[in-house]
Amino acid sequence: MQDSGLKAEYAALVRDASGGDRAAMERLLMRAQETAYRFSLLVCGHPEDAEDVMQESLLNTYRHVKRISDPEAFRTWLYTTVRNACLMKRRRRAGEPAAFVSVEQDDREERRPLADLADHSVPADEQLMADRRNGRLRDALKTLPGSYRMIVVMREMEGLSTKEVADITGLSEANVKTRLHRARVMLRRRLEAV
Repeated sequence: MQDSGLKAEYAALVRDASGGDRAAMERLLMRAQETAYRFSLLVCGHPEDAEDVMQESLLNTYRHVKRISDPEAFRTWLYTTVRNACLMKRRRRAGEPAAFVSVEQDDREERRPLADLADHSVPADEQLMADRRNGRLRDALKTLPGSYRMIVVMREMEGLSTKEVADITGLSEANVKTRLHRARVMLRRRLEAV
């Protein structure tokens, strides 16, 4: 099974990294980076937040790898770390404006930004293709309450088991199954309405 192979690979990297193997730590962080970003983007909803959460999760992995008592459960630990960081981001964002206006300097001849910032937006052609493939599902997914959306993402998109989702969320397995069923019903209704 692919899942058990992935668990074993992560466990070996965690053991080696906690023992001081720098190459193993680097490989562990590289593997965790993709997972942490993908999950945080789906849960947090904002690319900027997802990057911050991913960085925070990788930093926590680096700092606390020696404290991970069950290397076989590293993915559960990582998802829990990302989930908690996304929740903290949401709490910090409460009350922030929906958009920020650029501060510009007035040079009688022209108006120019005080600082040039990198454009992190997705190119238009890639965005169009992504919208066609995933637009309806993503829109429907965004309308779900956060706790339901998180369970759908972990279970259906990230491929975690019901037990792993229960461990991460602190819910019982029965509650995870119930919420997953309710979320699927809500998604189906929203997709049918479009």
